[in-house]
Amino acid sequence: MPIYRIAIGTPGEASHPDALKAALAEFFSMLIFVFAGQGSGMAFNKLSNDGSPNPSGLLAAALAHAFALFVAVSVGANISGGHVNPAVTFGAFIGGNITLLRSILYWIAQLLGSVVACILLKFATGGLETSAFALSSGVSVWNALVFEIVMTFGLVYTVYATAVDPKKGNLGNIAPIAIGFIVGANILAGGPFDGASMNPAVSFGPAVVSWNFTNHWVYWIGPFIGATIAALVYDNIYIDGETHEQLPVTDY
Repeated sequence: MPIYRIAIGTPGEASHPDALKAALAEFFSMLIFVFAGQGSGMAFNKLSNDGSPNPSGLLAAALAHAFALFVAVSVGANISGGHVNPAVTFGAFIGGNITLLRSILYWIAQLLGSVVACILLKFATGGLETSAFALSSGVSVWNALVFEIVMTFGLVYTVYATAVDPKKGNLGNIAPIAIGFIVGANILAGGPFDGASMNPAVSFGPAVVSWNFTNHWVYWIGPFIGATIAALVYDNIYIDGETHEQLPVTDY
């Protein structure tokens, strides 16, 4: 079980320059990701005069998020590991690849990055709404919870396979692309139902700026459950029992 590798961290870690630089990298990566992803939705609404959701809008959202996440993960990879998602950070923590104290720094930075991105979008667009994630008609909170669990499982499983696994070899070079692709694909699958967040920070920024927290818990509990399952499954089946590579603090 990877649980024995879970570490709290040392008190000095929270103020260590490398940890602070890594958290700042997460802040900027999240800002880049949310600004492009949320901004693409706002731009589409403006072009369509706030018309009804349609397949072209869904495709635009999937592509924007896939491209933006690919860049956001890439620019942060060598500094913070490029988590760009509190659920990914939690999955890395469960597998013993990051300490709890560093995880908390990442979570704070990720949430702030999302909020700042939404504030900037609201200002830059002249006050257009940064819509909070919401459930579609006929979709219950339990339907949405299952969607978030399964989609985040796929995301964190991909992170482990391409970025965490010590045997990844050259596969690590395409990790940002694979991570961006799985998010884009999941948006195509889950977007029409609950918005396909997979990322508590991505949901948090719009909720704060629009001050709409209806069913917001789904976008936290679902991703954290999915991340936990993915970390335990991948680590126990494919990593545990082999020589476990102690990853540098700047990696996953």
